[in-house]
Formats: sequence, C-alpha cells, structure tokens
Amino acid sequence: MKLLFCSVHVQATLLRSALCLSILIVLCQGLSADQLVADNVEKSTRTSPARPNVVLILADDLGARDLACYDADLHETPHLDRFASENLRFLNAYAMSVCSPSRAALMTGRHAARLRMTIWSEGSLSGPKDRPLLQAESRHDLPLEELTLAEQFYAAGYLTALVGKWHLGGPGHFPEAQGFDVNIGGNHWGAPQTFWWPWKGNKRYGGEFRYIPHLEFGKPGDYLTDRLTDEAIRVIDRSQGQPFFLCLTHYAPHTPLEAKSDDVQYFQQKIRPEFNHQNPVYAAMVKSLDESVGRVLQHLDALKLSDNTIVIFTSDNGGSLGIDRLSGMTVPSSSNAPLRSGKGSLYEGGIRVPLIIRWPGVTGHGAHCAEPVVIMDLFHTLVRVADPQVAADRHSSGASGAATGADGLDLMPLMRNPQDTLDREALYFHYPHYYDTTTPVSAVRAGQWKLLEYLEDKSLELYDLESDPSESRNLAMQHSETTARLRQQLEDWRKSVSAAMPVPNPQWKAVKAD
Repeated sequence: MKLLFCSVHVQATLLRSALCLSILIVLCQGLSADQLVADNVEKSTRTSPARPNVVLILADDLGARDLACYDADLHETPHLDRFASENLRFLNAYAMSVCSPSRAALMTGRHAARLRMTIWSEGSLSGPKDRPLLQAESRHDLPLEELTLAEQFYAAGYLTALVGKWHLGGPGHFPEAQGFDVNIGGNHWGAPQTFWWPWKGNKRYGGEFRYIPHLEFGKPGDYLTDRLTDEAIRVIDRSQGQPFFLCLTHYAPHTPLEAKSDDVQYFQQKIRPEFNHQNPVYAAMVKSLDESVGRVLQHLDALKLSDNTIVIFTSDNGGSLGIDRLSGMTVPSSSNAPLRSGKGSLYEGGIRVPLIIRWPGVTGHGAHCAEPVVIMDLFHTLVRVADPQVAADRHSSGASGAATGADGLDLMPLMRNPQDTLDREALYFHYPHYYDTTTPVSAVRAGQWKLLEYLEDKSLELYDLESDPSESRNLAMQHSETTARLRQQLEDWRKSVSAAMPVPNPQWKAVKAD
C-alpha cells in the first residue's frame, strides 16, 4: 500500500513539474500558458476516450431525515427528491459522527480512527479537563503522506477543484497541498463567521476574525450557499473539455443559522406542532442547499455533460440537535427522529446520513439500497474512475476491500444490483471525546445488531436495528453471548487500527470534590 501511495505521489509530482517546464518553454516562445492548457486539453480529448467527470456534493450537518425523500416533514427539497427518484438512494449510509473525521475518511478511504483524526480540527487542540477522562489525542492536520482522492484524480489528468469547506488542517495542509488544482472557500475553520457577504468578521467565535478565501468580490445580500454554487459552475465551465473532479462542500446547513428572510417566513407559516422539524431558519437553509444541487444538475444538462458525469450527494454526519442561540434560535437546529440522538453521538441519529448516487449507465431509475455503507466506500468506489486498473485488478483477483485490508469497499456491486450485499463483517465507529450528545464511545454494527461501549464506565448497549431502529431497548443483558462477541470484535478492531483511547483524568477526584 505504501508503494502505491509513493507511486501516485511521484506521478503527481512529475506531472506538475512537466507542466511547469512546458509553460516556461512556451512562454519563452511567445505563447501563453492558457494556450498551452487549451492545447493539452484538445490533444487529450483527441487521443483518449471521454472519461467520466465527477461531482461530489457534501453537505455539512445534514441529517438522515432532513430531506423530503428521506421523510422530512417541514423541509422541502424538490431537486434532491427528483434526483433520488431518478437514481440510487441508500437507506443505511453512515459517516463519522462529526465533520473533520468524515472528511478525512472520505479523502483517503481510511477510517478516522486509523488516521488518528477522531474530532474536528479545532477540538483536537484541547479538550475538557473537568471530566473523568482526558480525550484521546487527535491530529489537527490530514498528513501530507496520505494519498487523497484528489491526488488520484490529479495524477489521472483531471482538473481537481474544492469549492467550499475543507476543515482538514492549517495552511500547510490546505486543499492545494492535498491534490487540488483549485481551492475556493476552503480553510482550517469549520464554520463561517456569517452566510452573508462579505463572509467575514469577528463577532461570533470569541473575537476570532474569520473569512472565506477567494470570494472577495460580491455585494450586500449575496448568500454563501448561492455564491459557492456560482463558483462550482464556473469550475465546470473552465474545465474546457478536461475531465474534472469537483468537490462542492457546502458550509450549509451548519451554524450560524442564517437564511433568506422570505424563505424563513414561508417555513415559519408552515410549521405544525406534530412536525419533528420545528426550525424555520434551518429549513430555509436546506431549501437553499437543494436549490444549489438543482442548479448544478441543470448546468450539467445544459452543457450536455450529464450522461458522462457521476454525481454523488451526501453529508458529513448526522443532524445537529444544538440550539444556535447566537442566531436568536430557541429550538434545535434539526431532528433525526425516529432515529436516536444526533451529531457527536454514535446512535443512529449521529452517524446516519443521506446518500444519493447517479452513475450514468450503472445506477437504476428510482432504485434504493438497504445495505449498510460508509463514507470511506466512496473513496474506494471513485478510485476506479481515477485509476481503472485498480478495478481491473480487484475484478481479476476477486479481492474485496475487506480482503485487501482497506477500510472501505467498492460500491459498484450495489450500484449494479441494489439488492446485493457486500462482503463486509461489520462497520465500526470510534469517538473517544466528549460532546453535548455523548461521552467517549465506540460502536460496531454487524448485521441487525449494533453494540455501543461507553469508555468512562465500560457500560454496554446492544440494539436490534431491524426491530428497533430508534435504539430504545437495550438488549445487552438478554443477549449476553452476542454482546460479548461484539464487544470482543470491537476491541480487536480498535487494536488493529491502533485507535487512540482516552485516559483517566488524574485531577478528576479533585474536580469532583470541588
């Protein structure tokens, strides 16, 4: 595996060096760099069959029940509903329980616990000192030696662009250092100061000044979700026939909860007491997110690129149950009901996310898939586009991701036949930190069973997700053999990935006494 990583990094470096040298040569000959790029694109399209473009749209904090096509009550998402009805919708898709770990897992195909990135970047710098455990160590930066999906696509000759949130480390680890040609909006922060132009200020996060890079020009009233969509469309237009890998990673609907006033008023009037969702501002943010997806899909149609563009829509964790009081809210951002809890926790509401895939010529019309899948699978699925030899080698050897030691699997079998299953023993989750919804915890899902182990007191909870998707009945005592087996399986997995663990707080007795 290390040899593969090194090989692709070397290829990417050589490609960049060759391009820079070519630019210098043609500049000396009186030609422009733009002409060189255009000539190279024209040459590649003349000599190679068209390779599929990839648009990966990642929402921030969008829960598994936040879209109408996933049974949301207040929210209206007609564009995503139509997209789901025409393509493949996954019913049991999972991510990590908070943002940076999911993004790292997506970019590398490696589990957040293996990467030692188990909390959001800022949270890795320090943790609470007044709890029984001190949180596990977690990296602030995605290591440069990790092979990213962007580096895979760059080495394959794709234009690679990140538009929106990054949240995987400081300046030396920004998207440009991880394989992206273009970075518009990505930095080390997990949330913007505001969703309104000019997207900067210091009145929200303890006096810290925040801004969104490369969005310098705008006007009062411009909304961040719309502007990021504009930039994504410009990337598509500027690809000039070169295949592109575009990550549109929205900040919405993460806090601060801010939305267009007309939309807020509309949803305010629509709310009913029996609805699970009660936040009109959040609903309006989801509406803008849905409109963004619609605009991107319509633009691909207009350019006649839809039949050769893979489009994936998902989220980085479950919906947040927090109350954004700085925005004047008095109700939680969202609801994941009937799933239990939300962002941060390892109950289903914290880790289940929407996932919809359009793969031209592969995914069926209006299909749905109940097989459990996880965010690392997207890396191992898309790598077959960047490097078709990977898929060919897997096919010829009969090897699955599990057999080769990967943390994710290729989803192509499910896209071809949504009723198929994957050769995977279990899904694992690890959050050795504190959050509003949880204390440090690990979890394993194996078939119908899901076990959670809380690390403060080693308490165990076992749920049958087939009969109890809301995780309301703890069966650990009734099914002691299953509990013991899954507990050992979880422990073995943590050892296999060298998962960082929290440690006892030596000051806890003094803190408790006070």
